[in-house]
Amino acid sequence: MRNRRNFLKMVSGGALAATAAPQVARTAAAAPMPRGKIGDLELGRLMLGTNHITFYMHSRGLRYVDELSRQYNTDEKIFETFAMAEAHGINTFMTHSEPRIEKLFKEYRDKHGGKMKWIIAPWIDGDGKQVNDLEGYNRVVPRLIDGGADALYVPGMLAGPLVNEGKGAMIGEMLNIIGASGVPAGVASHGLDVVQYCETNKLPVEFYVKTFHHLKYPNAPKPEELAALRERQERYPRGDLKADYAEVPGYWCGNPEETAAFMKGVAKPWIAFKVMAAGAIGPQDGFRYAFENGADFILAGMFDFQIADDATVARNVLVAAAKRPRPWCA
Repeated sequence: MRNRRNFLKMVSGGALAATAAPQVARTAAAAPMPRGKIGDLELGRLMLGTNHITFYMHSRGLRYVDELSRQYNTDEKIFETFAMAEAHGINTFMTHSEPRIEKLFKEYRDKHGGKMKWIIAPWIDGDGKQVNDLEGYNRVVPRLIDGGADALYVPGMLAGPLVNEGKGAMIGEMLNIIGASGVPAGVASHGLDVVQYCETNKLPVEFYVKTFHHLKYPNAPKPEELAALRERQERYPRGDLKADYAEVPGYWCGNPEETAAFMKGVAKPWIAFKVMAAGAIGPQDGFRYAFENGADFILAGMFDFQIADDATVARNVLVAAAKRPRPWCA
């Protein structure tokens, strides 16, 4: 299913030059992708993720995977990926701030006619330093807006530790900085506790970006492993967050049933990510589980040759998920 040959059948002549990216969008035929809204933004329910483009692949200890992605996803290939996504109704790219990717995406819009929306998490400044305080947010948010960002969100790398360390109020201040810029403001997390904190304290969150996948794949953590991790977290609440996610065994949502139950009562758009547990779950299974159990959008990392199949899966699954328990919030 996730086969490069499917992509090659869709384009004439095999490999495409970077300048051909807009032609991919014109020649590739696809049915429309169902959409939802965050604020005034009309967004396809399947969104393009970033790890395969920023080369932070979750590989469960297979260290060569980052370099393999780096060798495949040249700048030209990234342009092709953006164009292929647009051709199949995927009109939104989500990433964290990183100078190289910002430059590439802006070039795709300005020089290749790209129309994709851009949702970005302020995380890395233009000089390569992490943005983890209010001074940094006041500096970086205007720069990202000027660069064309359509929405911004506080990344889980910040939100999780802030809640864990008793500093969750700072998330609200970061959201206020984003909101003052006039674009939708969201919060991302691996842990459900971040969403619960934001809702309990009525922070000005307009959308959530929360991990969501089941634990029924072969190398998922065993229930007793998760129980031990949660016990440790309860005993040492200011410690690490490994009950929420771990690279080995690879999981990023340790409590999917609890997550689905809580999100059912949250009347805000929910973008689910890591729905395939970084490749351990197939798109048919992962997309179905996420949409049927409440996600309004799915964020998925996709290579160019995976996009056509994944978009078809998303459209079909959305039809089947029409009568899900959680109301659509976008």
